[in-house]
Amino acid sequence: MSGSTSPIPAPDGGTPDRGTPEGPVRRGRREPLLVRTVALDPDALGDLVDLVPREAPLVWVRRGDGLVAWGEALRVEVSGPDRFADADAAWREALRHAIVRDEVGLPGTGPVAFGSFAFDDASPRGGVVVVPRVVVGRRGRHAWLTTVTTGARIGTAPTLADVTGHRPPVEAPGAVLDEGPPADAWRAVVGRGIAAVREGEVEKVVLARDVPVRTERPLDPRWPLGRLAERYPSCWTFSVDGLLGATPELLVRSEKGLVTSRVLAGTIRRTGDEAADLARAAILAHSSKDLEEHEYAVQSLVEAITPFLSSTNVPDAPFVLHLPNVLHLASDVTGVLTDQHAHPSSLALAAALHPTAAVCGTPTAAARAVIRRVEGMDRGRYAGPVGWFGADGDGEWALALRSAEVDPDDPHRLRLFAGCGIVGASDPAAEVAESEAKLEPMRTALGA
Repeated sequence: MSGSTSPIPAPDGGTPDRGTPEGPVRRGRREPLLVRTVALDPDALGDLVDLVPREAPLVWVRRGDGLVAWGEALRVEVSGPDRFADADAAWREALRHAIVRDEVGLPGTGPVAFGSFAFDDASPRGGVVVVPRVVVGRRGRHAWLTTVTTGARIGTAPTLADVTGHRPPVEAPGAVLDEGPPADAWRAVVGRGIAAVREGEVEKVVLARDVPVRTERPLDPRWPLGRLAERYPSCWTFSVDGLLGATPELLVRSEKGLVTSRVLAGTIRRTGDEAADLARAAILAHSSKDLEEHEYAVQSLVEAITPFLSSTNVPDAPFVLHLPNVLHLASDVTGVLTDQHAHPSSLALAAALHPTAAVCGTPTAAARAVIRRVEGMDRGRYAGPVGWFGADGDGEWALALRSAEVDPDDPHRLRLFAGCGIVGASDPAAEVAESEAKLEPMRTALGA
């Protein structure tokens, strides 16, 4: 069994629910989901990313742990400002009649759904939640296999050999050609953002650019995913519905009442020389411009998450996160949910946090207006929440950064994305250079 399935007819022989322009679109069987999770030998598993098929892989991996999945038992497409709530409700509805046999009982076992959502409420990219037919997971010394079927009863315990099948060799994309304007063309966009800050319209605005590229051969997503997971192990390597990347920024993790979020804001490019990079880390840690940008991002997150928490731990100062291509100012914010027995789902928390100052700006509404006016593109699902959640609502959602979207109509074409926080002290040339550094993970993963 490999790849994703086409929409499955409803049991009465009719067509799947196409929804309404205002509501979610659901594709998949209306029969109850039958979910079976069994334990696997973690030593016999190998790299998780090596298990995914070429077609429509679902991936959430960090430091070798995480989830990989494929197939579609259920797919829900949403749009508009209520897209998060609609997706959350559709997941709860699917679970109401699910029959679950979970023999492992860890976060990520039992029923899980992967999701990806547009940055902007008005984006036609909306959002999607996919319930896969097969999930393979690993967490430390535990590994498991989950299968999702429909029918009258749960079948016999599956094995990994039953569901993986033949995997063709991974194919390199060949030559990668930029099809967009030169990097310096983005200076004018940055300049308009700086003007908005200096005129008092916003305190900070995050502006993004996209770089359309074309690959010589149709993209095999396993190629960039494997390279990203290997080169950026401290990041969350993800793939959902044609959006793939390796993001360093965890929007929210909710697990048994404990909430965690990693805020990144303030960046400097690495040189490749260890001594020089240590010196640059010290410069970043004391940069008033970057510290100001980071403070806005932390405040934005804390203000949004505090109503859900009984206690919060906010670091007094950020630390410097070292990645292969850049250095970031980072803060890990933690808290405890007010009601651990009836708490909001991780997706609801992600919706409450989105968009943070790290990807939008401060104040949020004004920054969003500046983005719509000066950026000159639809971000799609770039900088929107991407991740997964389980039957209890717990899960992990990151910001879709250091990422690319594959054209659904042409597997030769992708859009690469990068964004930078703009404050009054920003310099257009420096922001262009920072955006180039942030494009490096995807360029390298493609082989460019």
